[in-house]
Amino acid sequence: MPNIKSQKDRVIQSQKENLHNKAVKSNLKTVVKKADAAIAAGSDNTEAVKTAVSTIDKAVKKGVLHKNTAARKISKLMKRANAAE
Repeated sequence: MPNIKSQKDRVIQSQKENLHNKAVKSNLKTVVKKADAAIAAGSDNTEAVKTAVSTIDKAVKKGVLHKNTAARKISKLMKRANAAE
């Protein structure tokens, strides 16, 4: 545990950021799984895929994901969606 006040504050801030990032990533995984399930079911998956892509882009905007990681995830998702059609 740090002794310096500013470092104590940074520890608290990093814990809050960690919780926030974890929540965003968890939601991201859920949305992507739903999109994958919609693709596998063969139903009209456009809404699920749109939502997943939007959520991935928002995660990049918030700084949770790197832009190349997001591009890779979106590319894989779209590849699966297009193959299913």
